[in-house]
Amino acid sequence: MTWQPHITVATIVEHQGAFLFVEEIKAGRAVLNQPAGHLEANETLRQAAIRETLEETAWQVELTGVVGVYLYTAPSNGVTYQRVCFAARPLAHDPQRALDDGIVRALWLTRDELAGQPQRWRSELVLRCVDDYLSGPLHDLAVVRD
Repeated sequence: MTWQPHITVATIVEHQGAFLFVEEIKAGRAVLNQPAGHLEANETLRQAAIRETLEETAWQVELTGVVGVYLYTAPSNGVTYQRVCFAARPLAHDPQRALDDGIVRALWLTRDELAGQPQRWRSELVLRCVDDYLSGPLHDLAVVRD
């Protein structure tokens, strides 16, 4: 068997003390996650983060930094994911834009509102990335080389 990690991106979008999340269906239940997804062919990590955020939330964002790089092995299927988590600020919202399949809605939650719902996290990385963003440091985007 060949081990092949999956490369993903996630975006922490903060506005006035609240964070942008998606409620999505995973394994038949509604879970919370940052706007996130897989890197596609011929795409940079930055482009993937901006695209996934728009597709899942209908928010255009501007990346402001890198929160961190994470390895996570999902206990449900044993798949290892490398997540590059970016920080961003919201620019514009298009409420008429259709969201990706499987996305129930985009919503804004405070850190404490998220922390109070651990049974709804897609993985422990959801809160960890918010906490890492809040505690810093935020790394310059130049650390990610295209």
